[in-house]
Amino acid sequence: MAIRERFDLVILDWAGTMVDFGCQAPVIALREAFARRGVMLSEAQARRDMGKSKADHVKAILEDPGVAKMWAEVRGVAVEDADVAALMADLGPLMRDQAGRAARLIEGARSTVEALRAQGVKIASSTGYTRDMMVPVLREAAAQGYVPDHLVCSGETPAGRPTPLMIYKACAELGVWPLSRVVKVDDAEAGVAEGRAAGCFTVGVAASGNGVGLSQEALQALPAPERAARIAAAGRSLRAAGADIVIDSVAQLLPALSTTA
Repeated sequence: MAIRERFDLVILDWAGTMVDFGCQAPVIALREAFARRGVMLSEAQARRDMGKSKADHVKAILEDPGVAKMWAEVRGVAVEDADVAALMADLGPLMRDQAGRAARLIEGARSTVEALRAQGVKIASSTGYTRDMMVPVLREAAAQGYVPDHLVCSGETPAGRPTPLMIYKACAELGVWPLSRVVKVDDAEAGVAEGRAAGCFTVGVAASGNGVGLSQEALQALPAPERAARIAAAGRSLRAAGADIVIDSVAQLLPALSTTA
């Protein structure tokens, strides 16, 4: 069965799915924003809530008991609501800089989109980044030949992931229904949960995403057993979040959907 016979729309995440192998940019930006306040986040703390809107992500980090304790010790006061806004003000420029640097398309991303479009499938995208943060990413992706039909950014719906509202917005504006004819592709548990909540066929991306958290070069440099173990662990987390299937990278999406269809 051709993919188009079962699906009308594929919604693709950005960092860790289509660009920025290993989802490095937000980790670097978040750690720098907190470091400016004397709070040194671990990489695990920065990655834990990846996929959420950046404001929700910052709130979740601040609610982490270890981070809250460190904040109070360094700052002399407990976390306040105003701290989220202050961190977001710093995070915007940091994210634009890092996201622009990391906007190289993941291998197979462009050819996958071209093949889906050749079958008549629409291509949408969503992200935990704000529209402002996405400016350099969109520019760099377009220069490499990737321009989705639709984009929903953080803050453009009443709530972000893991609620299904970003997916609903894309489907409404592209005129696609029912939701069972939509594929959501994401490397973060929050994005997979979003697809599940919307009733989409949901694909988790393990090797290139936040769960492994390594550049392509660093991942390939690992001994084969360790590399396989890290990818498998990321896959288990994505399945636990509700993924119908898990692939290593977007390069495997077309054959995976062809088999499913």
